[in-house]
Amino acid sequence: MTSRTGFFILGGALLLVSLICIGEGVQLVATGKPLGIGMGLSAFVIPPIGVWFLRQTVRFGRASERLAKQLEAEGGLPVDELKRTGGGRIDRASADAVFARRKAEAEADPGDWRNFFRLAVAYADAGDTPRARKAMQHAIKLHGTTEPARSTA
Repeated sequence: MTSRTGFFILGGALLLVSLICIGEGVQLVATGKPLGIGMGLSAFVIPPIGVWFLRQTVRFGRASERLAKQLEAEGGLPVDELKRTGGGRIDRASADAVFARRKAEAEADPGDWRNFFRLAVAYADAGDTPRARKAMQHAIKLHGTTEPARSTA
């Protein structure tokens, strides 16, 4: 499943859950009882939170994609140099070696978003998704502060 397919499935599920929450919220408020009204109003809060999370995910994905395209245009995308086992899994020692090199590059030049992008890829290859996301967020932040502003004209 591609990430776009997953996004649309998740977006559809969010829409369905939002409609259910709103419908249940309306019914609870209609009871006229204080507890029902309170729970009903609480149900109205869930859809905006879900939309906010979905929006943040889309923004992160688009920013990551923008960085990947720029790095590809510069010829700086990391190449897959990881060794694999006979079953196709990434060799742990190979992943550790690449990760150590990428981490050293990021520490040597902490102001370059490219190094943190490559570090994020190394984290992802090692299966450490939370750190991969954090490194990518740092790369996005650095890219936003080091690149010239786009012209709106």
